[in-house]
Amino acid sequence: MHIDIISVVPGLLEGPFSHSILKRAEEKGLASVRVHNLRDYATGKQKQVDDYAFGGGAGMVMMIEPIARCIEALQKERTYDEIIYMTPDGDTFDQSMANRLSQVENLLILCGHYKGVDQRVRDLFITKEISIGDFVLSGGELAAAVVADAIIRLIPGVLNDETSALTDSFQDGLLAPPVYTRPAEYNGIGIPEVLLSGHEAKISEWRFEASVRRTKEKRPDLMKGTGWE
Repeated sequence: MHIDIISVVPGLLEGPFSHSILKRAEEKGLASVRVHNLRDYATGKQKQVDDYAFGGGAGMVMMIEPIARCIEALQKERTYDEIIYMTPDGDTFDQSMANRLSQVENLLILCGHYKGVDQRVRDLFITKEISIGDFVLSGGELAAAVVADAIIRLIPGVLNDETSALTDSFQDGLLAPPVYTRPAEYNGIGIPEVLLSGHEAKISEWRFEASVRRTKEKRPDLMKGTGWE
C-alpha cells in the first residue's frame, strides 16, 4: 500500500511515521507513506496557499490552485483508489472503514487547515471525506496520521502476530475483553481462573462473554442490531 499526504505543515507528520509499527511496515516493504509540502506547489515569493474568504468572515481558506497542482502532479505518478479530505464534516472514521481502506493500493490524503479548502477542491478532486470525531483540530495532520495508522496495521504481515488485529475492539462489533499478564496475583488480586486453565474453548467463551458485558457497560450503542442486547 502507498499513502501520499498533502500538508501545509509536513513537520507535524515526521514523528508518527518514523517509529513503531508504521516504520516496520515500511521497512518490510508492506506500506509506504510520503508527505508532500503544499507550499512546494505554490507560486510567488511568499508561497501563498491561503487567502481571505469571498463574502468576508473570520479565517483564511486554502486556495484551489496549489492543491490542484499538487494532486495533478501526484496523479501522474499513480492512480488513487481514493482521494481523501480530512474534515470535521466528513463521514466518521470507524473500524469497518479502516478494514475497507486497508484493502486498496493507493490513497491520497489532503489535510485541511484554517477554515478549510475552497469548495471547488472538494467538488473536483475529493472522492471521500473523513472525520475522526465531532471536534475540531488545528489541522488535518493528526487526523491523517490516525487514519493511516489504523489502516496500515491491518495489512497482513505488518503486525508480528497476524491474528492480533483480528481480535481488536470493534472488529466484531464488540469491545475487546479484559487482558492480564504476569504476575497472576498482585496485592492479593488474582485473575479469572479460566485464563490459567489451558482450556481454549472455555477461555474463548469467557472472552466473548466478557466482551459482551464490557460493551453493554461502556458502549451499549454498539449492541444495537447484534442480537446480543
